[in-house]
Amino acid sequence: MLDYFGYLDYFAEFLENPAGKLLIATFLGGIIGWERERRGRPAGLRTHILVCVGVTLMMLVSKHIFEQYRTHAADSIIRVDPARIAAQVVTGIGFLGAGTIMRFKRSVRGLTTAASLWVVAGIGLAVGNSYYMPAVITTIISIFALLLLPLFERKIKHDAYKTLRVSLMSSEPLLTFIFEILRKNSLQVQSYEFQRDLVKNEISYTINVRYKDEEVVSRASDEIVGSIKEIQKLGWD
Repeated sequence: MLDYFGYLDYFAEFLENPAGKLLIATFLGGIIGWERERRGRPAGLRTHILVCVGVTLMMLVSKHIFEQYRTHAADSIIRVDPARIAAQVVTGIGFLGAGTIMRFKRSVRGLTTAASLWVVAGIGLAVGNSYYMPAVITTIISIFALLLLPLFERKIKHDAYKTLRVSLMSSEPLLTFIFEILRKNSLQVQSYEFQRDLVKNEISYTINVRYKDEEVVSRASDEIVGSIKEIQKLGWD
């Protein structure tokens, strides 16, 4: 029993030791970083560990500065606020997160990784301030969101967007007829543009649509091609 309580005392001393806090930050940040690494994201294991450990160190330095100057009298010109560095961390981590966000045409990748870096920074602040239980709970919730929620998201039919480009040789506008085919195949028209070449007698349509099932795209394409003989080109972006 004495050994048991001795271990508890040793563990409590370890939690309050700066080196122990840095190791805990390494472990918690590494858990989230591991999940990002296995998915091949730009900010993976090393980045998350470095962010979490770095922020923990900043919080430890902030507390150390506060403890060093707290003995000054109330009328002293020196004012020390341990939350000041933490506030700058919350702002500054946004620049690192922005570097992981990449745009590919109509899709955006890296938002989840940027959010995970922001959460890891919060975990580091909590560990540096000896706020262990919220840090552990946040880590568990983050891993749940990153590992398990995608399984539920796959079952949710979400809106997708594409652009239909059609070129046809015709003197008569067929936009209304194309709209009817799109609506019949559950493709909702969001906006459209068209150009007419009077020399070549060619009309080009650019139609932005919204849909939920990828199969309707190929089905609508086949119906447009089969119904309009004047079509020269048809493609989706």
